[in-house]
Order: sequence, then structure tokens, then C-alpha cells
Amino acid sequence: MRRRDFLALSGTAACTLLPAMWRDTAAAATPARVGFVSGGDKAGAADFVAALRDGLASFGYVEGAGLELGLVYADYQLNRVPALVADLERSGVAVIVTHAAATSIVVESQRRVPVVYEFSADPVATGIAKDLAHPLYSATGVSLMAVELNTKRLELLRLISPDARQVAVVANPLHPGVEKERGYSETAAQQLGFDTSFFPTPDRKELDRALAAIDANRPDAMLVLSDGFVVENRSLIINFAMSRRLPVMSGWAVMANSGALCTYGPRLVESYRRTAYFVDRILKGAQPADLPIEQPTVFELVVNLNSARTLGITVPQSVLVRADRVID
Repeated sequence: MRRRDFLALSGTAACTLLPAMWRDTAAAATPARVGFVSGGDKAGAADFVAALRDGLASFGYVEGAGLELGLVYADYQLNRVPALVADLERSGVAVIVTHAAATSIVVESQRRVPVVYEFSADPVATGIAKDLAHPLYSATGVSLMAVELNTKRLELLRLISPDARQVAVVANPLHPGVEKERGYSETAAQQLGFDTSFFPTPDRKELDRALAAIDANRPDAMLVLSDGFVVENRSLIINFAMSRRLPVMSGWAVMANSGALCTYGPRLVESYRRTAYFVDRILKGAQPADLPIEQPTVFELVVNLNSARTLGITVPQSVLVRADRVID
């Protein structure tokens, strides 16, 4: 090849390669903009946000070094959520992360950007998925609901309180998927020799009424199905139960931290961190519809020995050796 032709070809190649290099550099310099919206307040969402940050960091997204994380809170005024979503979109976020009570509102709101969620309800019963493999509304994520775990909680209750017979089941009937949880609970209770009474608690007024009914005809124990409303009112529920010497079984460790005798369920921090996986995939071009909804894979058993002593209950060694954490 003549030198003149070689130089011409080299110049053409350079003109072709340099813009591509500039595009790559510009893309690398463009921050990943991720929004987060909570139906609650900053304090209530702190653990979730910390886990989200940690999860994003594991994929290389760090604030101040390529990640911009926009956090907004509805402060329990859920009617504000659509406006907060609109604000995040105007700020230029590429994906919005949500959890708990805000989830269905965010998912069904008018928006352009995809959504990643973590919430305790059944996405199919909520209407935001055909099934776990087929999420809808350009949104996907993690559902904490695993109805079969109520069988495990009742088995633990049988081990801890072998003479118990009557169990009061307290649950929010507005929580999508609760009927499945109730069905599993009642079937498992029958098999284990328990009689159950179901107490729907959609709001504070009905919760007060349910506790009064339980007080009037006291059971041997309470099974409290976890959701946002129950967690918000956990002190009231657990203080009531402890004052009546009723052991409380539930799903999330926060309940045991507040005095429930025993909890078995997903390790929430792990589920929170998992949302970062979906964010990473979407930022890299994946469509939410192609990312199946996941359920927890890491579970924890927490036993509160302080509560056991107050209740006069001796927790069997067979339960304690299986516990991931013992509060003493």
C-alpha cells in the first residue's frame, strides 16, 4: 500500500474511532440518576435507603462517583405520591425505586421511567403482575409475601407452647394477598391442633376493636401477619399482648425487636439490597417486563428471651439452636 493511501485510510479510521471514544467517555461521565419515593418518612425508610445504597455500591454505583440518588418522602400522605413521582421524572432520573405503601400508587401512576419495588404484598393480588414471571406497568422487583411461612411460625409456636390451643390471627384485610395468608394459616393450624379466630384490622379503630374482642375471650397466643400497618402499630399490639401474657408470633424481626416472642421470615435488609440488582439491569438496558419478580431467599429466626421470661415461657433448646438471633 502506498504511504499516501495508508495515511488517508488511517485518517478515516481515526475519524470513525474518535467519536465512538468520545461517546463512551461521555456515557461514562453521565451519572446514573436513581429516584426513591417512600410513602412514609425519612426515619421510617432509613434502613431501606441504607441497604439500597449498599446494594448499589456492590454494582459500582456510588454517590459522588457516578451515582445521583434522589430521595423523596410522602410523610404518610399517600395522595402526595403521584406528585413526587412527577418531580423525580422532571429531575431526570432513569429509574424509580419504591417500597411498602407507596408501591402500588407509584407503579400505577402516570410516568415514563421504569420502577423497581420492594413491598410486602402479593403483586398478583395487587394487580401489578400477571404472575411473578410477568410483571406489568414497566415495573418489577421483590415481593416479601411468602404465605407458606405461616406454617413454619405455627410449628414454632407448637414447639414453644405445646399446650396452646386457641390462636388469634391479627391481619390487615386491605393487604393484597392476605386471604392466601389466612388460608395457609388456618390449614396449618388445623393440622397442628390449633383453633384460630381471625381479627381483621384495616385501621386503628378496627385494631382497637379487635384487641378488645381478644381481651374479652383470651386465646393462648397471637399470630400477627406482618405488613406496614401492623409494623406501625407494633408497640400497641405487643404491649397489649404482653400485659395479657399472650405470646406473639410474627414474620419480621422488627416485631421481635419490639417484644414479640418469636419471628420467622425474610431478612429484610437482604431483600432491600436486592432491589439494586434490578436497578443495575435496567440502567444497562433491560426491560422490567423481562425481569421476573423475586421472592426472598434468605430467612431468619429471631427469639426474644426477655419476652419469654416475662411470659413465664421456657423456649426449648431445639428452637434456640436454630435461631439466627436471640434477644437476651
